[in-house]
Amino acid sequence: MTDKALSPLRRRLIEDMTIRRLGPGNQHQYIRQVKSFADFVGRSPDKATAEDVRRYQLRLASIGTTVPTLNAGASALRFFFRVTLKRRDLAESAARVDDEHQA
Repeated sequence: MTDKALSPLRRRLIEDMTIRRLGPGNQHQYIRQVKSFADFVGRSPDKATAEDVRRYQLRLASIGTTVPTLNAGASALRFFFRVTLKRRDLAESAARVDDEHQA
């Protein structure tokens, strides 16, 4: 993928992760998680609402997504919303799953 193929939002996310020294593996996972969320909501993730985040996480839980994957997704979304978009309200709506709440 060339630099020209990157959207400004994705470029900003990558720059934010680089500044904070996230490793290549984490960067790849965060990008993948944010893309999955954007695909789910059907529009740019910078237009998302707290209800979009809730519905996305509900969907992941309902299809049997593992706790580590749910938490990785929540971490990626929290980073994206808090750092890249400066949307703390959305960052707070990305819930982590506690292992003690497992059935």
